[in-house]
Parts: sequence; structure tokens; C-alpha cells
Amino acid sequence: MINLPSLKEANIEGKTVLLRADLDIPIDNSKISDSSRLEASIPTIEFLLNKKCKVLICGHLGRPTGKDDKPSLLTVSEWFAEKFNSQAKQISVGGFDAWEISSNLTLLENLRFYPEEENNDPEFAKKLASLSEIYVNDAFASSHRDHASIVGIPKFLPHFAGLHLQKEVETLSKAMENPRRPLAAVIGGAKIETKLPLVSKMHEFADSVLVGGEIAEYIRELIKVDHEKIGRKSHLLVAHLTPDQKDITEESLEKFIETINKSATVVWNGPLGVILPGNYENSSTKFARSLAENPNIYSIVGGGDTVELINRIGLKDKFSFVSTGGGAMLEFLSGQILPGLSALQK
Repeated sequence: MINLPSLKEANIEGKTVLLRADLDIPIDNSKISDSSRLEASIPTIEFLLNKKCKVLICGHLGRPTGKDDKPSLLTVSEWFAEKFNSQAKQISVGGFDAWEISSNLTLLENLRFYPEEENNDPEFAKKLASLSEIYVNDAFASSHRDHASIVGIPKFLPHFAGLHLQKEVETLSKAMENPRRPLAAVIGGAKIETKLPLVSKMHEFADSVLVGGEIAEYIRELIKVDHEKIGRKSHLLVAHLTPDQKDITEESLEKFIETINKSATVVWNGPLGVILPGNYENSSTKFARSLAENPNIYSIVGGGDTVELINRIGLKDKFSFVSTGGGAMLEFLSGQILPGLSALQK
């Protein structure tokens, strides 16, 4: 188990806190389609406000190439304002554009407007740190990034793990260290380079490894060779795709469902096929419903597209734990050390 400095044991009463939150959410035409990551930050924000802290929220949205208005956090500021029954007011804090949500709550503009953020520039981290007395990282989904607001700021301030980050680490650690077995790992999506390490790790650890999505066809033979090389007697099932390559076949879906119904723990990251808005008859939806309806399974679900889907079809509360992490969840489960967690331990 990774030991992180606990916010609940910190002396933070009345202090100014810089809170790194997960703000990278899907926004279409100024509408938020999945607010899961924002919702996850609320317990930590309320905890800090109850401690009479002044809270400065910071984070990023999208991949801007410079300072422009397209990936602005304006919509996010409006979301927070509605949550706290207030109105967002544009201000400046220490040279940074920001919105005042309330007298003790402020949101800084997209940190990726500044190239120094992704370059982990120490002077930029120092400038951000100068805005506060305490640093709290509650951004699990960004903690695999070696960026200034994740690993730079803790060098200059007393630092702690936020309540959601702590819960993510504890839940995923338990799932890996002492899971209820049989354990099935279901891995989908299209990002081969990020998914393959998890597939390899799960060969050694899980009782069943189920691979769907676009990656299934691309790395079918590679997975089989890797599986045979390890020599573990885990059950490997690589789905076949439909003729248009946009989903897994009905037969593969049935085998997936049959396997998870024999499992005590299921970890699922990545859709099994292409997810189109309004299309609820895809394999990912059917799989999600089957997993959610089985009360005997401890289910852990993660990945942006996967979480957005289960939220859209109203199943989010039906799973045992929903991770806000996509790449971070994959890297954590693969046994990699996340830079953001290491920074908090120093």
C-alpha cells in the first residue's frame, strides 16, 4: 500500500490552499457531457472550506497550443458556481487569469495555456506555489504527468493527498494486492501503446484477461506470444471484431459476459467498440449492463470514454468503484510509479 500524507491529519485551519484538481472533462458547445471528475473534487473542496481555508483550484483542459479561448475553463467555472450557489466573477490572482466562485473559492484559468506547465519549469512551479501556503493534489487522473502543477509545486510547499486521490490509491491498491478471486481484467479502447503494458501485467496477475476494442485486432498475435512466454495458466480471450471493425462480435461479447459472471472481481478499462452518441445497442453498453446487474461482482471501472458511457446510460452508481483515471489508472495497475504520487511522498 502506498502511504501518502493525509489531508485529514494536516494542520491547515485557515490556510490558503492550492488544490490541483482533475478538470480535463468533455465539453461540447459549452456543455459538459460528463462531470464525474468535477464531482470527485467536491468532497475535498468542502473539507477545505469547512476548515476555513481559502481554496485556489488549478488544473488543465485539453491540449491547447497557446493562450486562446477554445479550451478555457469558463464552462468549468460556471459549473462550480452553480454547485456553490454563486456566480463566477473573472479576476486576476498573482498574474494568473481566474474566476472568483465565492469569497474563499477561486478557479485559475487553464494551466496548459502556459508551456511552462508541461515543461515542468521550476520557476513556473515556484510562481504557482507563491499563491498559497499548502498544496493538495486531488488529481489522480493527471498524476501520471511529470508537469509543474503535479510534481513541481510540492518542492516548495507542505503537501498532502486530497480525499479523492487517497481513495483512488487505496481502492486500486487493494484490488491488486488482495483481490477477491477469480479476478477478470477487461481491457478495451484504441491506444495500443498505453494498453499493452496493462495487458502484459494482467497476464501475470489476473485469472482472466479479456481484450476488446480496436487494440484486439492489432495486437492479437503479440498478446498470445506474450501470454505463452509467461506460462501462466490465466484464461486469455481476445475478441473478434465485426466486419466494419467498429465493435466486437456478438459471440465474443457472450464469452466476455460468461467469463465475468464466473468472477468475483472485474477491472474494466476502455470501451469494447466505437461508442456513438445515442447508440445504446453496442457491445460496451450490453457489457456494462450485464456487469452492473451482477451483485456478486466487485467491479472497478475506469477510462474517460468508459465512464462517460456508464454515466450516459445511468449505470454509474451501479458499480463498486468508478475511477476518474484513464492513463493514470492503467499505469498504476501496471505497477508503474506515478510521478504525482512520488512527489507527495517526498
